[in-house]
Amino acid sequence: MSSTRSSRRAVLTSAAAVVTGALLLTACGSDDGSDSAAGKETSTRQITDAQGRKVEVPTAPKKVVTLSEPTLDAALALGVEPVGATSGRGQTGVSTYLADKASKAEVVATVAEADMEKLAALQPDLILLDETTGAKRELSKLQAIAPTVVTAKLNEDWKKAFTATADALNQKSEGEKVLSDYEADVAATKEKLGDNAGAVVSVIRWQDGAPSVVGKGVGHVGSTLSALGVSRPKDQQGASAGHSEPVSLEKLTTIDGDWLFFGTLGDRADGEKAYAEAKKVPNFSKLEAEKEGHVVVIQGSAWNSAGGPLAARIVLDDVTKALTS
Repeated sequence: MSSTRSSRRAVLTSAAAVVTGALLLTACGSDDGSDSAAGKETSTRQITDAQGRKVEVPTAPKKVVTLSEPTLDAALALGVEPVGATSGRGQTGVSTYLADKASKAEVVATVAEADMEKLAALQPDLILLDETTGAKRELSKLQAIAPTVVTAKLNEDWKKAFTATADALNQKSEGEKVLSDYEADVAATKEKLGDNAGAVVSVIRWQDGAPSVVGKGVGHVGSTLSALGVSRPKDQQGASAGHSEPVSLEKLTTIDGDWLFFGTLGDRADGEKAYAEAKKVPNFSKLEAEKEGHVVVIQGSAWNSAGGPLAARIVLDDVTKALTS
């Protein structure tokens, strides 16, 4: 047997042992619905997830793992800090806009996949994800560790996805309040737009020296701008073919608008650096938004992630500050 094959077998054996250990620890509770060691209630209820799977979930989950950006955002918006989470798109830790609220969460996944060994070691009692993450391919392995709920299909309306996450956490009424407060603030901003009512608003991510269009469709960016009654440039309308769509520098004028919200995958500091680079690109200075001083550097991790109510709130706050001042 080759050393490579032996090494692979050792890794798989180790991961299996961790998963088995987690299952054994989970099984240690008594049959009467209470944890004999900790004296904590472990009652369950059944929900149907986005894939039509019936899942028995804890009535009051204590150790939640979120394996996608939207489920992490949603849990934190409801005051639930997961023990495990996914890293932000293009980042090593959680999305920077969530870092303060998720400071105790261990990163156990990327957008592409979950680390099963790290995840199992956390001994979660509930795992949440959606179809924005590659971990969706490992449902049987995840379910063997803890009850696993797929909260939303790919390209699902973010409010519907958030409501499903709130339901999985048994916080449906709290979720309804989060959304009603957000919608009230959207309406208030719309009333204050004045001359910017119906403005053309462009949203781009600058990466590797070129822009990509983001925020189309029913995501938190597109839906927030639509609710405010502002329009998008022609090439930013309709459904998106993916998370973002690159734009060649030869077609730079297609990203122009009355306002241009400009970011990266990181925080505002990263956006400022990228903006300085963009201004050196030929024809960027000819954009109307640039000439009018209407380029707004944003917290890109909130705008350019697949987000939830916390990301939507940042989008709303940024637009309110820029268009109503």
